[in-house]
Amino acid sequence: MSEYAIQVEHVWFSYEGSEVLRDVSLALKKGEFLGIIGPNGGGKTTFLKLLLGILRPDRGRILILGDLPNTASQRIGYVPQNTDFSTRFPITVLDVALMGRLAWSRIGKRYSSEDHKKVRIALEKVGMWEYRNRPIGRLSGGQRQRVFVARALVTDPEILFLDEPTASVDQEFQVDLYGFLKELNKDVTIVVITHDVGVVSSYMKSIACVNRHLIFHEGGRITKEMVDMAYQCPVDLIAHGLPHRVLPTHDHEE
Repeated sequence: MSEYAIQVEHVWFSYEGSEVLRDVSLALKKGEFLGIIGPNGGGKTTFLKLLLGILRPDRGRILILGDLPNTASQRIGYVPQNTDFSTRFPITVLDVALMGRLAWSRIGKRYSSEDHKKVRIALEKVGMWEYRNRPIGRLSGGQRQRVFVARALVTDPEILFLDEPTASVDQEFQVDLYGFLKELNKDVTIVVITHDVGVVSSYMKSIACVNRHLIFHEGGRITKEMVDMAYQCPVDLIAHGLPHRVLPTHDHEE
């Protein structure tokens, strides 16, 4: 059995002839909490889609838990940046969490007692079981995000992927969510795409910067090389629960 959660070996990827990722490699051990940073358009989400098996590399190889991404799909959980339904739709917290069990339920059949058991455990873990009968649209942004995490957890994933999980929530919830993910990391390998650079040093064990190339640092420390590679404009960070700004030197006009 592989000791690695993710193995990426010399991966290249292009969209319609336009190069997005160039010779990217990464070896991430099980139990890690990886933060992926980088500029918009730098290839972060493309890289995540490759790890999930949604896209296939032009060159190179990707292994997830020792298998090809599509083979490992039932061993991973995914929380997308944009949810796939309107908050005005009359659906409860319990219904949303149960969606995560669809792959384990036969079409046309009711959810099993095992499905409901897994959902209760997941909602309790994220602190949302008491809200199970509440319409999803009546929750705060932070509460909804916890439900989406629960939906991803009902499969008992070995790796949890999250794409900008705090993009639409307030600063206070950002700190709360990352604290929760740090606790969850005791049992699950976690990979998060984030612009919240400061949380890396507080919560994450390792960091990767993606901007066509990839730089990986196991210590969870953002190096000057990463900042120079990733950002030409101010980026948000959180330190001791408070928002701050990082202002690297940049040459373009305001």
